[in-house]
Amino acid sequence: MANITKASYIICITLFYASTVLIFTTTPFVSAQCQGDFQGLIQNCAQYVRIPGPKVNPSQECCNVIRGVDIPCICQHLTQKAESIVSLEKAAFVTAFCGKPLAPGTKCGSYTVPSMV
Repeated sequence: MANITKASYIICITLFYASTVLIFTTTPFVSAQCQGDFQGLIQNCAQYVRIPGPKVNPSQECCNVIRGVDIPCICQHLTQKAESIVSLEKAAFVTAFCGKPLAPGTKCGSYTVPSMV
């Protein structure tokens, strides 16, 4: 049982570092194109939009950052690498929860925001 727990821990740590590296490799390009606090976005919101896990309400800190970021611009510049670790459905949920919903029909990477998020 201890080996399973240790293996799960190692996998989680590995995925965390891999996702952080992937996010940071796309950040310079996106931040050059779009306005906002991308470091803050990664630090405060990444845990709410990762592919594994359930949808959960974001923190107030995440919402504060979301309100100052040009989300539609980010959507236009998402890379396939970013899409491989970020659930765009969760990202649409988080932005809506934070009071900055994406309009229905908006394309965010390969994801199209449905009528009801």
